Amino acid sequence: MKALITGITGQDGSHLADLLLEKNYEVVGVARRCSVDTTERIKHLSSNKNFNLIEGDITDVSSVINIFKYNDNVDEVYNLAAQSHVGTSFKQPALTWDITGKGCLNILQSMVDLNMGHVRFYQASSSEMFGSNYDLDKNGVKYQDEQTKFMPNSPYAIAKTAAHHAVRIYRDAYGLHASSGILFNHEGPRRGENFVTQKIVSWIANFKKWLSYTTLDNFPIDYTDNHIVIHRESFPKLRLGNLKASRDWGYAVDYVKAMWLMLQQDEADDYVVCTGKSFTIEDFLDEAFNYAGIEEWRKYVVIDKDLYRPCEVDYLRGDNNKAKKVLGWKPECDLEGLVKLMMDAKL
Repeated sequence: MKALITGITGQDGSHLADLLLEKNYEVVGVARRCSVDTTERIKHLSSNKNFNLIEGDITDVSSVINIFKYNDNVDEVYNLAAQSHVGTSFKQPALTWDITGKGCLNILQSMVDLNMGHVRFYQASSSEMFGSNYDLDKNGVKYQDEQTKFMPNSPYAIAKTAAHHAVRIYRDAYGLHASSGILFNHEGPRRGENFVTQKIVSWIANFKKWLSYTTLDNFPIDYTDNHIVIHRESFPKLRLGNLKASRDWGYAVDYVKAMWLMLQQDEADDYVVCTGKSFTIEDFLDEAFNYAGIEEWRKYVVIDKDLYRPCEVDYLRGDNNKAKKVLGWKPECDLEGLVKLMMDAKL
């Protein structure tokens, strides 16, 4: 089997490549040319004879067509490429649209034009598409599943929603085996530093390192508005936005398994991939600080209104019954295990 992965240098792309190579796939990774090295997450694959990294850009349809022409024996295509940060999408909405929305359309149309109906396609959709919308179960608890209506609250979510609908249309209109995974938040040691979970664990690790280098044990710790101070040494506090936002957090390694399982089904379809449990950012802070042996995290955190989203998504909790029933998939890592993995990697 041969698979092509766009967004190979990201968290999910690198984990998916690991999974497919373990299954004896030949893997072609597509990455945009960049003046700085962005391949840190896949450096361990450089010596694998079944892995090939190529240059490409899904915002350029001619680039997509050339990629497919030179890899005409590909069996599966996984589109993980995106401008994937919600906050950034408010600052760069057009770029987010070009990569996250139009890029998916370029791939789908190229597959049609090149008569690639035999190739199976996966699109990385997002729980952000639900925005502020949810359904209620019989106990009045909020959730989102495959039937919940989308109400995107960011340029990123708008682009993801457009791409998601494009997959459905190309599946129905052209018979493509095209599936979308509506992935809720998924983290891990390879998560980007600008995402809140990694930001938290990185700060804790750096703070503990700073404490270990200070030899001023006899001095008390003081707390200013923005810094932690020991004698004349200071360390900036952790700056965060809305701590009340609730998210359904899972482990990225679990989630890429669901991606692969979708393309092994006889019929293409869309699936919610999640843990089914929701936690606030405060809950994540509790877990991470407690694991690091630091009490009363509120002394170390500054609420920065500039880090609030212009249009917030307050609550996400998925229902993964369809993925469990059809794919035989279930998450293996809970929030406690996820925090441990991320903290151990940093510490």
